[in-house]
Amino acid sequence: MSKPPTAFADVEDFDAAQTLAAAEQAVRDRRALEAHEVKLGLRWADLHATQPHEPERSVRGGVKLVQLGGEGTPKVQDLAICELAIARSQHTHATRAFLADALDLRHRLPELYARFRNGEVDLWVARKVASMTRKLGPGAAGLVDRAVTPAVHQGPGRVLSITEAKVIEADTAQAAAEREEGRRKRYVAITPTDVETGLRTLIAAVVPADAVWLDAQVERVADALDARRDLIPDLPENASRDELRSAALGWLAHPEDVQALLAGEEQPRGNGATTRNAVVYVHLHQAALEGAAAVARVEGLGPQLVEELAGLLGHARVTVAPVIDLADQASVNGYEHPQKVRERTLLRTIGDVFPHASAISRNVDFDHPDPYKPNGPPGQTGDHNAAPLGRRHHRAKTHLNYRVRQLGPGTYLWRTPHGLYRLVDPTGTYRLDTGQS
Repeated sequence: MSKPPTAFADVEDFDAAQTLAAAEQAVRDRRALEAHEVKLGLRWADLHATQPHEPERSVRGGVKLVQLGGEGTPKVQDLAICELAIARSQHTHATRAFLADALDLRHRLPELYARFRNGEVDLWVARKVASMTRKLGPGAAGLVDRAVTPAVHQGPGRVLSITEAKVIEADTAQAAAEREEGRRKRYVAITPTDVETGLRTLIAAVVPADAVWLDAQVERVADALDARRDLIPDLPENASRDELRSAALGWLAHPEDVQALLAGEEQPRGNGATTRNAVVYVHLHQAALEGAAAVARVEGLGPQLVEELAGLLGHARVTVAPVIDLADQASVNGYEHPQKVRERTLLRTIGDVFPHASAISRNVDFDHPDPYKPNGPPGQTGDHNAAPLGRRHHRAKTHLNYRVRQLGPGTYLWRTPHGLYRLVDPTGTYRLDTGQS
């Protein structure tokens, strides 16, 4: 019989039995590491479970206690989440969700938590059960816990199916109320551009009647386009029904064109009857304008082939704004960053410059890395002292002992309250040892 290989050994010489043994051991190792991560997260939450100062001394925008998990879980200092997120190399929102699930497991789902700590269930399954039961009271959550835990060896699908049923059974009144509340949560959202396909996914939650009528209209427009293939030259002659329906949905964004198409007009597109204004930021290298192969970056859409810009801009009036020289530097004497400084900074950084922040957005606060001094020297505000930050990250930097130094345009050196160092530049976030900082 082959001996099980040691962890992280060179696998090239493994036989079949050794490979299977190593795969089994990898699952055990992964689950043990996941349990350790959860314990570390809970320890951080326990260390920050009390108000750091008396309520009467609290300041606007400062640290506050928030309940991340469900009823019965302890509160946590909201801004403490930011530093743990840096240590975990992830966005604050992801760490917030991680802590919420961990607290629910420990305080509301103790039987499932014990199985998880024993390596019998993957973290993602345990977390899913925690999030699905969050709105239940402690008693109802306990009923789900006792019903679900014996099924952990039946596979994730079975566990989650039982959880869904037991959540409804545990509180039917709550389930009915959530259905009613759910009607207030209708929305339409668009995902980021898929790098491989160049497509975006449209997601919508609508009432059933609207879904039926929208589907019928998509079918009707798809039929009309199928008979007028000359109007969809970007689709192949053998385009599938799904491709036609996708094109039809795009046409619904131009109601005048759809009306003309369904009326049988010869040239339904581009009549200019109604034009709406929109601002789209397209970034192109000079080489693209000279005919070289290049990729454009469209803010809010992501990377696009230059050829795809025709579909985005081909039916619109295009205004070309002056080129902004990112080498320019300017400073002013006031507190507010001028629009030109904001624009240059956002073009350099793309968005939030807090460590591991992933949002590519213009919806940010502009902070002074070197704090502004009302009675200080002139020229404190400018390209040399501008850091775009999301609101929570701005609060953390303002009210906790974060230190940041702007090393140059778009480059920032961060120190967290407990001495973690991170270098942030337009290419990402990099961990630094104390000696490197």
